[in-house]
Order: sequence, then C-alpha cells, then structure tokens
Amino acid sequence: QVQLVESGGGLVRAGGPLRLSCAASGSIFSITDMGWYRQVPGKERELVAATTSGGRTKYADSMKGRFTISRDNAKNTVYLQMNSLKPEDTAVYYCTAVSWDSTRYWGQGTQVTVSY
Repeated sequence: QVQLVESGGGLVRAGGPLRLSCAASGSIFSITDMGWYRQVPGKERELVAATTSGGRTKYADSMKGRFTISRDNAKNTVYLQMNSLKPEDTAVYYCTAVSWDSTRYWGQGTQVTVSY
C-alpha cells in the first residue's frame, strides 16, 4: 500500500512558476514509476510528466521546456517544477505512482489556477 500526499498548488499569474511536491509513504520500495496528471472539468485526465525509478523522464508535448519532473529517492518525493504557466494550465494536478505489481496509486489532487 502506497499513500501519496501532494502539496504546492495554488493561484499564480500567467508566466509565473509553481512547484508541486508529492511525498510517498507506505510500501515505498514497491514503487517503480511516478508521475503527474492533470484534469479539468469535462475533460479526460491527461499525463503531464512521468519518471521511472531509473531516472528516465517523459513529458506531454505542451509541457516540454516548461515543466520539469524530478525525484528524490531519499525523501520518497517527486516534484513538478512548472514555469511559464499559462491559463490553460489551470487544472487539478494529481500525483501518481505505479508499483511492481502494476497497482496504480493516486494522490488527492491539488488545484492549480493560473490567472491572466
């Protein structure tokens, strides 16, 4: 069992930065991949960024060059550094983790609102 606790969401003006954090607890050694998704009302939850236990990363095209995912294995924490935010980035951002047995875990979500 893995628990994910997100923090760092809030209100930010367009062009500004924001950093999200996700701390994992429980069966942390079972985690392989971690990542961030986002969702807005009426739309599908979409991948933002992901990282493997080996350090490989991937990003959605619209986030490349603006968002950076990083992982601190010692702290069992994954981060999402968001720069040059746009109003269309407004969404609930969810942390996720996948374990060796392919079980997916989700955080509670944190609201990010980007104003004009």
